[in-house]
Amino acid sequence: MTRRWLLRFPPRPQARVRLLCLPGAGAAAAMFRSWFELLPPEVEVCAVQLPGRGARLREAPYTAMEPLADALAQAVLAEPPLPTVVFGHSLGSVIGFELADRLSRDPARTPLALVAAAHRAPRLGSAGLPYHLLPDPDLAEVMVQLGGTPREVLARPELLRLALPSIRADFELDHGYRYKARAPLAVPISVFGGTADSTVSEPELAAWSAHTSTAFSLRMLPGDHFFPTGPSGPEMLAQIRADLFQHV
Repeated sequence: MTRRWLLRFPPRPQARVRLLCLPGAGAAAAMFRSWFELLPPEVEVCAVQLPGRGARLREAPYTAMEPLADALAQAVLAEPPLPTVVFGHSLGSVIGFELADRLSRDPARTPLALVAAAHRAPRLGSAGLPYHLLPDPDLAEVMVQLGGTPREVLARPELLRLALPSIRADFELDHGYRYKARAPLAVPISVFGGTADSTVSEPELAAWSAHTSTAFSLRMLPGDHFFPTGPSGPEMLAQIRADLFQHV
């Protein structure tokens, strides 16, 4: 089962730490494929492939957080233990938070750290953007405006038919998310934001500090909502790399 959920880019049997990466709305694990080139051999880049994309395209995507986080936690806990840092981009940040909470119920599997990028803190709840209710052309245009989809894709109906179901499901997942009050995680949290990201404000990013009882940092980098895959990506990874080796 874990082979469906977790992809290695590439497998690194001698790795000392696992960077578990969660993509944002509509994105697939492949967005992290090049990251191993920017990280040392001691780090295993392990990307989460959610249902409804990539090799799991025929599987129904999740539209509710609780069953998704439970299934993902089960898959991660089935893996051989390795010190783990959870990274999430956009919606992946909230999924990562819920995953870290579940992993922390076993002290031996508590993540070393949680890294969140481009999403408001979970305690602020949904951003209230019902994009999942839009007609297909309007939903595709939203993705273009956010910066995650080249406009050329709009001219290729066959690609849209494949991509839009998981995008729609992810926006429904995000829109329906309701934070359940709980104690702060005993896990350091690092947050990154894009200075030109119109979807989240710096105070909304800073609000992540309430979710940890230990260290917190917030760093703003040049770029829009998709800054981790743009020119600021290597800088972000360099900072994550520095943080990683504080823990191992």
